[in-house]
Amino acid sequence: MNSPSPARPGIHIEALTVDYGGAAVIDGLHLDIERGSFFTLLGPSGCGKTTLLRTIAGFVAARAGCIRFGERDVTRVPPHLRDIGMVFQDYALFPDKTVSDNVAYGLRARRVDAENLRRRVGEALERVGLSALGERLPAALSGGQRQRVALARALVIQPQVLLMDEPLSNLDAKLRLQVRQTIAELQAEAGITTVFVTHDQDEALALSHRIGVMNRGRLEQVGTPAEIYRRPATGYVADFVGAANLLPVTLSSAVAAGERTSVALGGAQPVAVPAQAVSALPAGAALLMARPETLALRPDTSDAPDSAAVSVRVLRRQYLGEKTSYRVQLPGGEQLQVDRHGPGHDALQVGDPGRLRFDPASTLVLAP
Repeated sequence: MNSPSPARPGIHIEALTVDYGGAAVIDGLHLDIERGSFFTLLGPSGCGKTTLLRTIAGFVAARAGCIRFGERDVTRVPPHLRDIGMVFQDYALFPDKTVSDNVAYGLRARRVDAENLRRRVGEALERVGLSALGERLPAALSGGQRQRVALARALVIQPQVLLMDEPLSNLDAKLRLQVRQTIAELQAEAGITTVFVTHDQDEALALSHRIGVMNRGRLEQVGTPAEIYRRPATGYVADFVGAANLLPVTLSSAVAAGERTSVALGGAQPVAVPAQAVSALPAGAALLMARPETLALRPDTSDAPDSAAVSVRVLRRQYLGEKTSYRVQLPGGEQLQVDRHGPGHDALQVGDPGRLRFDPASTLVLAP
């Protein structure tokens, strides 16, 4: 990634509170987004991610707290003076203006002279692969092309901060991948601090330097994609980001962060696992988390006993080409998804007994 310009700052949010109808939608939120990074707000509908983005943009007023772009306090600054580029879910293009005129809109508002305007619009359209479509109207473009126009319009003004509100949600699967790649390349080239809102975990994992998983107006966890996936802080994060087996367990005593403990599954041999590394867990209810691809499943054969493995029975199987996904049942009735790869991954059939091993390096005990 190119080194970001010093003129493009990070974003610092302190004790931010936002109300809707007297109720706090965001309450005392703190967040630091590094200069030049691609930061994603991830979560389901209603979790507060779009409200947070629109507050950063200035479209929603904060009741309390502070938002800074670098050292500049923008908390009470109107949107048009915050020096942001905005890409919306529905493109928000002017239907009666050509592609070139849509891209030029922000430059005209900034009174850029005609020669520089033409040059910068041409460069912006070239960067998004639309140089030949400058005289078309938005109605003559595909959804992916319209979103590229919106992206060019946001970047052509060379903003301090780029904000993107679910920009890929209206595209089909193939176009999503194409525009996603365009976004990643342009953000890296520009080195611009970017905040991206999505409910799609694949987009978040593929695009982001860091991810903030939101839940009911607060940040449940902030970390790199690998940290969020491999070391989720809570069952909520584990369940929302990637497929996860979450089994209720009971801790007989408190567990320090990272400390190993042994948890019993109904009717099965106890499993020794580390607690998640974010915070200590009290005695009582907890969740055992195991990703489907980290579980080892093999046929149960008497000639290859394995005292460390748990007996299971195959309930369902799905052959998916490069892998087979199994639903297996433990002796106590708990069910887990297991993904087998490699030669013979489809060897087990429905009803077959099997032996299941938990990977101690990736199986965690989490707060419920």
